[in-house]
Amino acid sequence: MTSDRIAKENLRRRFRQNQEDCTITVLELLPTVAENILEALPSERITQELQQRRADRLGRSAGTSDITTSELSSRTPSTKDDDSKSLSSFQSESYVHASQIATSTSDGGEQRAPRSKVQLWHELKISSITRAFTLLYTISLLSLLTRIQLNLLGRRNYLSSVVSQASYSPRTPTVNLENRDDDGVQRSYGNDFETNRKYLTFSWWLLHRGWRGIMMTVESAVKEVFGPLRPTEDVGLEKMSALILDVRRKVEGSTVEERSAHKWLSHLLPPRDDEDIVLKESGIITSYPESNSLPSPPASAEGSSTQLRRLLDETSDLIDSPMFTHVLTLLLDAMFSRLTDQKLRSEAYKLLPPCAQPVARLEDVTENDPATASAKLATILAVLTREAHKIGNGVPNEYVQALDSVSDLEAFAAVIYSSNLELQANDVDMTCPRPVPAGEEPSAEAEPPAKSPGGDGVVNRATAVADAAWGGFESVWNKITGNGEQPMVG
Repeated sequence: MTSDRIAKENLRRRFRQNQEDCTITVLELLPTVAENILEALPSERITQELQQRRADRLGRSAGTSDITTSELSSRTPSTKDDDSKSLSSFQSESYVHASQIATSTSDGGEQRAPRSKVQLWHELKISSITRAFTLLYTISLLSLLTRIQLNLLGRRNYLSSVVSQASYSPRTPTVNLENRDDDGVQRSYGNDFETNRKYLTFSWWLLHRGWRGIMMTVESAVKEVFGPLRPTEDVGLEKMSALILDVRRKVEGSTVEERSAHKWLSHLLPPRDDEDIVLKESGIITSYPESNSLPSPPASAEGSSTQLRRLLDETSDLIDSPMFTHVLTLLLDAMFSRLTDQKLRSEAYKLLPPCAQPVARLEDVTENDPATASAKLATILAVLTREAHKIGNGVPNEYVQALDSVSDLEAFAAVIYSSNLELQANDVDMTCPRPVPAGEEPSAEAEPPAKSPGGDGVVNRATAVADAAWGGFESVWNKITGNGEQPMVG
């Protein structure tokens, strides 16, 4: 039993390390897509233009001497006055990086048609909200895609190591330095550097292309929900939460059925006709032939191509599964809760976080009732403008930490890590342990990932999933060795 316990702990250790690798990978990839989104929605540039408009108007007012004091005092407060107050509120709550400030002629030297202040404020409103929400959606999807990729490879590499060890005589007590040719085993089960490198490269699609579709969908919903609001308008916290929920419903769907029907695959992976574009843009393929199609792979690369196809197909199946949609909803719940219940609540509405207990004191007593709290929309936009940089480039990144705290994400990874092992083991002749010769491919097609018995709960705890999956790992080992030996340790 001791060896069984050690082997189980080793499996858990491998799985936990894999999830840590997923988090590190997300943090490494995140700045790339964040930069693309921030450049596409330059809220700071609009702010700079509003500031310049205000400065010009104040300069002209200071130089006007033919308007009497009585004439100035008799004027009715105008929209311009409201805009000035909104801009002051925005400036006091936000900040503009010097590197992000650009004049109206900085975009390739092209002159833009002058826009009114009303138009600028509307653009600032839509831009600030859209880019913060787009970042939340993109990070959540990137985290799920990375979990799928690394856990599929982790599962295949584990099986590869099992098959490789089973190929050696278990009764040989000495260390043999002979080079045993088990390359066929490694290629058959995915422990192939070139295949893995190509497969991981497909995250390029989300980082450089897929996020645009997400942005367009979010922007359309934001315009519909927030379009009528003015920057000087007071927005209560409860109303703001309801507006954000309306945006999410329009993007994701209002019901479980609508959310299940929403397909995210086109944002995460390219269509088959564009897969060569990903490999070329990422540097895997350096050139195309004149026909603009990929050359036929040599015989030695056919196995790698088949394994890559299987990985991409299984990834697509997972992305289209109800389990993916369920976990994505939970991740977005955590992300939007972090933004609304933590950041907007404390920085825009000046309220204590929900979990904080107010300190009883006589001075500086402020009302802490979310039902009555309100803030200018301009103030909220300022917080969202600032928060977008923290979402994409924060160190430490609170939003990535919020994702990692969702237990169903780890459970989803455990289901991926433990599924299909029985089928893949059957692809090898179990009657006699041997390496699979180079170029020989398993004949069976991959099954869809195993469905969780937990219904909407998916899997309550990832540890329970790993324990349940242990029988599959042990069965695979017994089929390969045929003698009930324990899986490898270490």
